[in-house]
Amino acid sequence: MRQAQVYYKNEFAGIIRETDEGFLFQYNAEYLTSTASKPVSLTLPLQQKAFTSKVLFPFFDGLIPEGWLLNIAVANWKIKPNDRFGLLLTLCKDSIGCVSIISKEMKS
Repeated sequence: MRQAQVYYKNEFAGIIRETDEGFLFQYNAEYLTSTASKPVSLTLPLQQKAFTSKVLFPFFDGLIPEGWLLNIAVANWKIKPNDRFGLLLTLCKDSIGCVSIISKEMKS
């Protein structure tokens, strides 16, 4: 399974992971204890319990480029356009805004 670290303003906020059932996002415990912490999205409020979804969370899907920029990325990295999680992991390290996605390999 693939996963990535989610950063909010360069602070490690949590993990997003592909699962057999879909996707999981969970905030980092240390991030939650900071008084300066903000949710990465209004649709993903700060909480200890993991969020789960059968499809890629709309907030994270919205970070993926569209149009000609997506076409260039698909051609250069040979990623299938319907592999939204693969696109997120590859293209959103330096996305516009406060959130960055840093791909991490999971060990079996």
